[in-house]
Amino acid sequence: MRKYRFHALALVVLAAAVAAAFGVAGAGAGRQQVSGKITMVGIWTSKEQQSIQAVIAGFTKKNPNVKVTFTSAGNNTPTVLATAIQGGRPPDVAAVGQPALVRQFVDRGVLKPITFARATIAKNLGPGGVTLGTVNGKLYGLFFKAANKSTVWYNVAAFKNAGIKAPATWPQLIAAAKTLRASGTPAFSIGGSEGWTLTDLFENIYLRSAGAQKYDQLTNHTIKWTDPSVVAALKLMGQIFGDSGNIAGGNRGALQTDFPTSVNNVFSKPPKAAMVIEGDFVPGVATVKAKALTDYNQFPFPSINGSPPTVVTGGDTVIAFRDNPAIRAFITYLASPEASTIWAKRGGFTSPNKKVPLSAYSDPLTRASARALVQAKVARFDLSDLEPPAFGATTGQGEWKLFQDFLKSPTNTSGTAASLEKAAAKAFK
Repeated sequence: MRKYRFHALALVVLAAAVAAAFGVAGAGAGRQQVSGKITMVGIWTSKEQQSIQAVIAGFTKKNPNVKVTFTSAGNNTPTVLATAIQGGRPPDVAAVGQPALVRQFVDRGVLKPITFARATIAKNLGPGGVTLGTVNGKLYGLFFKAANKSTVWYNVAAFKNAGIKAPATWPQLIAAAKTLRASGTPAFSIGGSEGWTLTDLFENIYLRSAGAQKYDQLTNHTIKWTDPSVVAALKLMGQIFGDSGNIAGGNRGALQTDFPTSVNNVFSKPPKAAMVIEGDFVPGVATVKAKALTDYNQFPFPSINGSPPTVVTGGDTVIAFRDNPAIRAFITYLASPEASTIWAKRGGFTSPNKKVPLSAYSDPLTRASARALVQAKVARFDLSDLEPPAFGATTGQGEWKLFQDFLKSPTNTSGTAASLEKAAAKAFK
C-alpha cells in the first residue's frame, strides 16, 4: 500500500524559505546562447496567466532564440498531464500545485531531474527550496510560488456600513456574518464551481479545530475521514454553508461561481458579498478595479477554540519532462530573483526566493500575508495537495466533488464524512 506522507521537515523548510524572501535582490542571469522551443502547461489562469507570460517575456528578452509557449490547464492540470503522458506527448515543462503529483510522476519515471539547477536553487531559495523539490533524494522540482491560504478578504465599505470590524475568532466571524446580512449585503462569496476553494476552507477549519497532529494523521490517512474530529469540522463549515441567504447567489449560485467571480463579487462596487475566504493570491485574480486598503482589506483566518496563529500554506512547483539546453536555461531563469521579482511587482504572488526584495511587493497586504505565513506558530501544507491526486486534486471526483456535494447539502455531515472516507480508502490502496 502506498502512503503519501508529508514530513514535518518540509513544513520547517517551507517557512524558512518564505521567511528568507525578504532579502536583497541579486543579479539576474546573463544572456544564454541557447535556442529552441519549449512547451509549458500550468495551473495559472486569468491574471496569474498574464503574470507568468510577463515572466516568460523576461526570459525571452535574455534568450531571444528560445520560444516558450504557455498553455493554461487550470484545475484540470493533473488530468491534462496524465493524458498527455499516456499518449507519449507530455509538455516540456509544467507547473503543478500538488506535491503528491510530483511524487507520482517520479514514481512513474516520467520526470527528468533538474540537478543542473541545484546550486542556483540552493543559493536563491536556501536549503528549504531544495528539500521541497526533492523526491527520493534527487531534485525534480523548483518551488516557484508560495501562498498563505489562511486569509479572509473583505469589502471595506460593506464592513463599514454594517458597523463591524475584522473578526478574530470563529464565533465573531459567524456573528459578523449575521450582521452583514441584516445590513443588506450577503456575508460570503464562494467559488463553489472549483472544488479546491472548498477544500481550502475545510483545511483551515480542521487545522484550527482538530490541531496539527490530527491534521497530519488525516493527511496520511492514519485516521479515517469518519473520525469525530472531521465531523466536528464539517459542522463548523456547515455554519457558513447552511445559511443560503448569506451567500452570494445562494448555495446553488455558489456552485456555479468560479474563483475569479467569487473575488469580483467582493471587490466590486457595490459589492455582491462582503467576504471571500481564500489565499493571499486573491487580489491577483480580480478583474474589477479596486484599491487595497481603501476598497478591500484582509484579516487572518479566525482562531477556533483558542487556536494560536495558524497558516495553511500552498505552492506551485515547476517540473520538467524533457532535458535540453533551452529547458535548462528556462528553469535556471525561473530560479533567479529576477523572474520572481517580475511577478511579485504585479501582485498576487509570494516568492520563496530569498533574493527577492521586500520592495518588490508593491501591495502592503501581500507583505502582511507573507509576514503572517512566516510568523505562524502552526503551519501545514495544503492537505488536499498532499493526497493522491485522484482523491485530493481532480475535478469531478474525490474531495473536490464531495465538498461540492456538501455545499448542496450542508447538514449531511456524517454522510459527507463517510463518502470522503470511501474515496480516500480507494485512493490510498
